[in-house]
Amino acid sequence: MWRLGFFFHEMAFGLLSVFIPLYVVSQAIGGTLVDLGIMTSAALFLAIPASFFWGYICDKTRRFKLYILLSFISATVLLFLFTFATNVVTFIVLYVVMSMLHVAHEAPKNVLVAEHYSHEDWGKSYALYEGFTEIGWLIGLLLGFFSSATALSANHILLLCSGLNLVAFVLSIFLVADPVLIFERRLVSIEKKVDFTYRGAGTFSKLMDGASLREKLKTESFVAFGIALVLFSLASSLFFTPLPIFFVKELAFPTSMVFMVYMLSSGGAVVGYFLAGRSASSPVAKGYMQRIVLLRSALIFSLVVIVNFVFFTTILASVILVLLGFAYAFYYIFTLSLSMELIPAGKSGLFDGLVGLGAASGSFLGPFLAETLGFLPQFLIAGSVFFLAFLVLRIFT
Repeated sequence: MWRLGFFFHEMAFGLLSVFIPLYVVSQAIGGTLVDLGIMTSAALFLAIPASFFWGYICDKTRRFKLYILLSFISATVLLFLFTFATNVVTFIVLYVVMSMLHVAHEAPKNVLVAEHYSHEDWGKSYALYEGFTEIGWLIGLLLGFFSSATALSANHILLLCSGLNLVAFVLSIFLVADPVLIFERRLVSIEKKVDFTYRGAGTFSKLMDGASLREKLKTESFVAFGIALVLFSLASSLFFTPLPIFFVKELAFPTSMVFMVYMLSSGGAVVGYFLAGRSASSPVAKGYMQRIVLLRSALIFSLVVIVNFVFFTTILASVILVLLGFAYAFYYIFTLSLSMELIPAGKSGLFDGLVGLGAASGSFLGPFLAETLGFLPQFLIAGSVFFLAFLVLRIFT
């Protein structure tokens, strides 16, 4: 039940995920693709130290509910203030402030799942949380579709999103509780060290007996894992940040159709989250993660081919978005579960910080490349970065 507040929070941000890029480049605000890139990259870059801070302070104080409530109430207030923004500079400032406060709930949420459930159930628990809240995101996109179809004003949409976050805040007051004992992540860290020591002793024993040694004594490389996180996040943001503008300007989609396409992608993610929970605890989960990153690269290259050479562009592009959402769900659950194993207590904001570093860079580069080179070269670069992330995971982890 504690997830219910997050459900309404994701409804609001599902709607905003498409609304804000389109609103920034609308006549009401008078922004450009470069303005969109500056806004999103500034917000994400400044959210990185904020993620570290919120992750550190929630682990230090062992109070997680407080920062979740702070995130929700700040979004409520700032989205209300958005209705008074009449120019792109004011809108950017408010958006950046909201981003820094919004991430206050991310690290506490990850810790709550890790500490409320045993290590064996982390994958299923994260998948259940993400699948449930992704349904909220999907409903938010549906609200965006209807608001566009009925020509609801921008101010009314912002007030609706503000109200949804207020509901999330009120529900979380009653439903979210801090864990009584906090030990699961430390226990997992001890288990991994003991297991590595045991395998090392076994390997040394075989060598002393003169046996030929073919197996590898290997532990996960956090450095390689972190680089792959940054690259994957960079490629995702590079591709998705200007994507609503691409659908409107290049494919001539009406706004309601853009929401519909994103709804299909979110639906693919919902299915992926619930299926990913079954595989996250598998010994070959890291192998699955590598293949999923490669799949994302192939899907984006396929989209370039479809837009250039194939008929039925709308249908095939929608299928690509569904598969991208499905693949992301698997990737996110696998990486989130692994991050809770590799990142020590007290540094739970590191995961969001690394993801934010890639997202911040990509959110500027995506619109900038689309503005200067065109959308298709931008897609090709995003697909190449996905492939580079796959190589890092394949070679170094």
